[in-house]
Amino acid sequence: MTPTGGHVLRAATPADYDSIAAVVDAWWGRPVLASLPRLFLDHFHGTSLIAEGPAGLAGFLIGFLSPSERDEAYIHFVGVAPEARAGGLARTMYERFFDLARRHDRRLVRAITSPVNETSVAFHRRMGFEVGAPVAGYNGPGTSLVTFVRSL
Repeated sequence: MTPTGGHVLRAATPADYDSIAAVVDAWWGRPVLASLPRLFLDHFHGTSLIAEGPAGLAGFLIGFLSPSERDEAYIHFVGVAPEARAGGLARTMYERFFDLARRHDRRLVRAITSPVNETSVAFHRRMGFEVGAPVAGYNGPGTSLVTFVRSL
């Protein structure tokens, strides 16, 4: 556990899923829970992070070390409570994940987002990610996603 701006970061546990599921749609302002099935916390909790503050859950990062691409890690989903935004919490969680990836000899971190999520695209640019053009059909017909890659 490490304090950061009044928040404590810790490794996630499978039990954290219910707390995340209870707030994620409200934090996004649209239904997004389907993009975060429970299996991510069941199987990747050791490489995922929870940020807690005085009011409880303040943020989370769901990430994993790729079992197929031995030099890559992947950040699947990140959320910060609206009242905790703009304080560097997301940056701190990303940096902690980068450290974890480096300790496991990973050289690249990848992520994706929707092209309409301009805030996410700008954040990833500030974090040093290369931003790719939207990829049509990334998750099947009718979907386009922006890809990110960052060297460590």
